Amino acid sequence: MSRADRQGLLLRLAGPLQSWGERSHFNERDTARFPTRSGIIGLLAAALGRHRGENIADLADLSITIRVDRPGVVLRDLHTVGGGLPAKATVTTAEGKKRPGDTGTLLTHRNYLADAAFTLGLTSPGDTALLDRAATALAAPYWPPYLGRRSCPPEGPLFLGRCDNVLHHLIHLPIAAPPPQGDTSAIDFIADHPLDQLDTPTHSRPDSESGTHPVGEVNDQPLTFHTRHRSYRSRPLYRRTLHLPATQHTGLGTGHLHTLTSYLAEHVNHVEGSPR
Repeated sequence: MSRADRQGLLLRLAGPLQSWGERSHFNERDTARFPTRSGIIGLLAAALGRHRGENIADLADLSITIRVDRPGVVLRDLHTVGGGLPAKATVTTAEGKKRPGDTGTLLTHRNYLADAAFTLGLTSPGDTALLDRAATALAAPYWPPYLGRRSCPPEGPLFLGRCDNVLHHLIHLPIAAPPPQGDTSAIDFIADHPLDQLDTPTHSRPDSESGTHPVGEVNDQPLTFHTRHRSYRSRPLYRRTLHLPATQHTGLGTGHLHTLTSYLAEHVNHVEGSPR
């Protein structure tokens, strides 16, 4: 891997709630257990100020590697839509008419990830100009970022900075989770590319096959975010587990943020607006 191929951006996705839809339809809104490519690319497009119908081919070429700091738990919430409104203001039917008062209230079920935290590495082989634009936009986004759904704002710093050897730092950054009982804990890495190139720490169990072959497919590669023509295609999903030291787990809250900031100040090349 060349030096240019190892350059990238580091992001932190944490908040009380996240929701990364996979197969959501109508009144059933699901969530994946990790940030989707479409969700992350949409976040970048919003930060850059791109409208839904604009070309996203350059962003779709980014490679995304996710470290699961805290997987969170799935929370299912019941919503009502259209209740207590006059007939002319209720939900529109498929025929373009309005629902009568006795059927105007719709029930929807929406799933969220509660108390989850992820660290991301974004790389763009050979396109350092795109990384520059994305870094600047993430430091001062055109539209506010959110974690899959507008009701899910991020907590703490979202953009951690730009650096060389981004996958190395993705492994060694402080982990936003309480220390485990033993000397190490199993941390999952999820990506859209083979993970056999991850630097394996000396304390991690060697596994030459882990992360080499896809473990499945997900339909989250966006082709367009156009409101009327939104479409996606499938892409392979890779997963690898590394056993990282308990000392790398720096808990929650300000304690973790102080440790994270110290690591970034020492190891990561910052751009204007990233945490110091």
